[in-house]
Amino acid sequence: MREDFDRIAGLSREGGWDHNSHYHPLLLRQLPLRLHEALEVGCGTGAFVRSLAGRSERVLAVDLSPRMVEVARARSKGYTNVEYAVADANSWPFPEGRFDCVASITALHHLPLAPTLRKMGDALRPGGPLLVLDLYKARSPADYLVGALGFPASKAIRLARTGAMSGPRQPPELRRAWEEHYATDRFPTLAEVREACAEAGLRGARVRRRLLWRYSLVWRKPMR
Repeated sequence: MREDFDRIAGLSREGGWDHNSHYHPLLLRQLPLRLHEALEVGCGTGAFVRSLAGRSERVLAVDLSPRMVEVARARSKGYTNVEYAVADANSWPFPEGRFDCVASITALHHLPLAPTLRKMGDALRPGGPLLVLDLYKARSPADYLVGALGFPASKAIRLARTGAMSGPRQPPELRRAWEEHYATDRFPTLAEVREACAEAGLRGARVRRRLLWRYSLVWRKPMR
C-alpha cells in the first residue's frame, strides 16, 4: 500500500474540484469556529489539512506514504501551524484525549475499522468531533439508487463548480496507478460501518449515505 501511494503522490496534480473536496465544507460545518489542535489520519497530499489549518491553532497530519507527506509539505508552505509525520496508523500511538477534532478522508477503509475508530475516538477531548468521509460498498437497493444518481450529480456539480462537465484528463500513468490500487481495495458496507461504530463504543455516531459514492460519519465525544 505504501508503494501504491508513493507512486500516486508522485503523479498527482494540485488543486481542482474532486469528489472528496466537495464534502470538505460539510465536514467543516461540524466544527466550532476555532480549535486548539486537530489531527488528520491518512492526510494524503494535505488538501483537508490546509482547510483545518484555517480553523486550528495546530494541525498534526499523519500518512503511511513518505512521498505523500513530502508532497503535502511542499503544498503547505506558509502553513506554519501544520506538522506532517510519516506514520502507520496501525501502530502509531494515538495520544489519548489530546485533540479537539480527529478527521480521516478516504483512508479508513485501509485500516481495521472498529479498532481504528476506537483509537481515533480515544484521542479526542470531551466534546470533540470525529469526522470520517470514505467510500462504501453498495449492498441495499437504496445504495444502488444513490450510486446511480451519483453519475449525473457528479457532472452537474462539477459544471457548477468549474464550468466544465468533466475534469482535466488524468495522465495514463496516474489512471493506471489508481486502477491497480483499486483492484486490491475492499470497502465496507454501511451496515459494517455502523457495526464498527457500535463495537468501538461510538454511541450516537451518525453514518449517512452521500452522493458521489461516499458516506460520512460524525460522532462527538461525550462530555464527562
